[in-house]
Formats: sequence, structure tokens, C-alpha cells
Amino acid sequence: MLPNDGPAMFRWFNDAEAASLDLAFRPTDWIGFKNWAEALAKDSTKVLFAIRRLDQVPIVGFVGITNIHSIHRSAELGVRIGEAKDRGCGLGREAVGLALDYCWKHLNLNRVSLSTLAGNEPAIKAFVASGFQHEGVARRAAFIDGRWHDLVIMGALNPYAA
Repeated sequence: MLPNDGPAMFRWFNDAEAASLDLAFRPTDWIGFKNWAEALAKDSTKVLFAIRRLDQVPIVGFVGITNIHSIHRSAELGVRIGEAKDRGCGLGREAVGLALDYCWKHLNLNRVSLSTLAGNEPAIKAFVASGFQHEGVARRAAFIDGRWHDLVIMGALNPYAA
């Protein structure tokens, strides 16, 4: 992450439409966002990567690895492509693949899980293409935009582990 990434991320955190793709919308102010970013840098159970096009500096999204557990060698993954025009271009799929590679080769994890809205077919396809498998459904587990939604639970196992 670069210091110049903050304003774009702050805008995406406060984008109700983008948030509705994966979680309940809860706006944040700049002070809360700044405190979150500072705490993130000190938290060894979380890693956040910027997503950028190879030939451009501006951030287009981010991928987070959270709840890193060294004993169970597991973590959770989340991804957000900030602007609608950048979604559906394969950027998220590629970023998830790189994040998994980091999990396997640098964090020595055995398992990475995630959840996504059952109706978010583009995300589900991208996760499957990145190596995740469908593990189950948490019924009516997310209340978003006045409605209950099912969550698809997915997991990936380290292909290098015995």
C-alpha cells in the first residue's frame, strides 16, 4: 500500500453499492479509516495488498488476508475491486491467485477460506478459477440492503502441502 492509496480506499469503504456485493454497508469517517489503517500495519494477523495494473500506479482494489492463525495455519481472504469499470476484467481473480501463492509460500498456511454472497456469480467463478472449492452455504447469514442473503463458504488448501 502507498500513502496515495488512502483516498481511493476511503471512497470505496463508503460506497454503499460496492459494499452490497459482499457485506453490509457501514460508512466510516476519515478519522476512523485512518485509525483502521494504522492498526492494520501493527496487526500480525492481517496483511493487505493493493491491486494495481502492471503499467499504472493508481490502486484499483485490494486483497486482504485476515485472521491469520499460525497454529492452525489458516486465514480468511477478501477482495474488493473499487470501481465498477474495473470489475469483470480478471483483476480480482489474478490478485486472489497471487494472494494464495503468498499464503502458501510465505505464510506457510495450509488453508484459506472466504465467504461471498450466494448471488455473486462473478465472484464465485473467480474464486473457483483461483483454486477455491465450494464447501457449504450459510443460510440467511448476511443482512444487506434490507434483505437476508445466503453466504457461500469456500476454501482452498495448500497444493504444496503433504
